[in-house]
Amino acid sequence: MNDTNAAAPGIDPTKAHPARRYNYWLGGKDNFAADRASGDELERLFPKVRLGALANRALLQRATRFLAAEAGIRQFLDIGTGLPTADNTHQVAQRHAPESRIVYVDNDPLVMVHARALLDSSPEGRTAYIEADLNDPGAILDDRVLHETLDLTQPVGLMLIAVLHFIHGHGAATAIVRRLVDALPPGSYLVATHATSDFGTPEQQALYQQLVEQGKSDVWTRSREEFTGLFGGLELVEPGVVPASEWRPAPHEQIPAPSDINLWAAVGRKG
Repeated sequence: MNDTNAAAPGIDPTKAHPARRYNYWLGGKDNFAADRASGDELERLFPKVRLGALANRALLQRATRFLAAEAGIRQFLDIGTGLPTADNTHQVAQRHAPESRIVYVDNDPLVMVHARALLDSSPEGRTAYIEADLNDPGAILDDRVLHETLDLTQPVGLMLIAVLHFIHGHGAATAIVRRLVDALPPGSYLVATHATSDFGTPEQQALYQQLVEQGKSDVWTRSREEFTGLFGGLELVEPGVVPASEWRPAPHEQIPAPSDINLWAAVGRKG
């Protein structure tokens, strides 16, 4: 993307944004120099970070397929959706259940511009978009568009894919997840992935902590125990909390080492 075209309201091309950095790692063009510089710096520390981005995207698709094809979910709330790529949540869900309804939420105006232009629903279903921040779950839950699109008396698939690690601080993410899950009826599901330093060497962990303290990384990694705590009160779907590439992979699929993707994943059901 030409940085001189970034004068749209609310878009700051001089500041890296997670959605655009992720787009860069996936080989997309909707990113700016600041996003690429941030991505390159993280890639120097974690040389296989792009594998993690690809594994995260593949997990989203497998989990959405599970919810739509096996669990009977027909409504999805995807928060922190990022820039559209191939096989987004609504495309996978509507492939298996054309009547599926999806609400996408992101706090980046550029994401919303692309989402509205590219994420078209099936005739039987519906997609809608909310510009909002995960840090304010109440605003998301109170949004008129959410209630016009989803019936919150019926089960919902809550998708928090690679977004909770942008919530800094111990306990902060747990409170946000609890607020969202509490608003959903029994039979709903939470799907989440989360960056971790569990698989890094002590040297990598120390270097990464320095990046965070210097403001050069906006990702707050959490341990397996901390990530599992986000699913408190939910019934974990087999195989439970595992590296993202190990959650129900396709037969004969090549599975990268956990240290290559540094990402936990899980799906939980609200009883």
